[in-house]
Amino acid sequence: MKVNAVIQGDCLEVMRGMDDKSVDLIITDPPYGVKRDKGFGGFEGFRGAGKLIKRKAYSDDWDSERPSQVIFDMICRVSSNALIFGGNYFADILPQGKHWIVWDKLNTMPTFGDCELIWTNIKRTSVSKVTVEYNGLLGKEKHRSHPTQKPISVVEWLIQRYSKPNDIILDPFCGSGTTLVAAKNLGRRYIGIEIEEKYCEIARQRLAQQTLELR
Repeated sequence: MKVNAVIQGDCLEVMRGMDDKSVDLIITDPPYGVKRDKGFGGFEGFRGAGKLIKRKAYSDDWDSERPSQVIFDMICRVSSNALIFGGNYFADILPQGKHWIVWDKLNTMPTFGDCELIWTNIKRTSVSKVTVEYNGLLGKEKHRSHPTQKPISVVEWLIQRYSKPNDIILDPFCGSGTTLVAAKNLGRRYIGIEIEEKYCEIARQRLAQQTLELR
């Protein structure tokens, strides 16, 4: 499998061609299957005051359904370790996790979750917490191209703690490539898989820009 590359395709089919434990760490944020691609219902203004506000809806179906158990089984097969954002949405089809990570977003808005849970198969019996503000304009990064794009600082925190330099990091739902950019920043090799060609191109552009900035 070629490293330092973005592969356009179905992640299940791509991973089927990979050897057991051929990557060191998977960090990924799969669709949760809660229809967030259709937008959120209206809600009252901040802390219950003000008029109803209609949330943004998206044209593609990125959150129409969650991945099957076969995909999660494949993730555990090809990687020594795996970190999966939104693990609580897949707890019924993932192996029991004894080491969870909590991302505290320092959220002040009443319509979003205060934290996000990250499932891991790391062989520890503990809960870790990463705190990175992700609230409105305070949490936005200049390269925000995907509706569920995570902050680079959160992904870098994960990479630093659960991998070592030159490890291979795989993201089978790589979206706009945040995991890949973070891996490149920290001297890791990377593989990204994304089914939508438009996001593959965005990820490639971000990686190319990162190369220029590093130079």
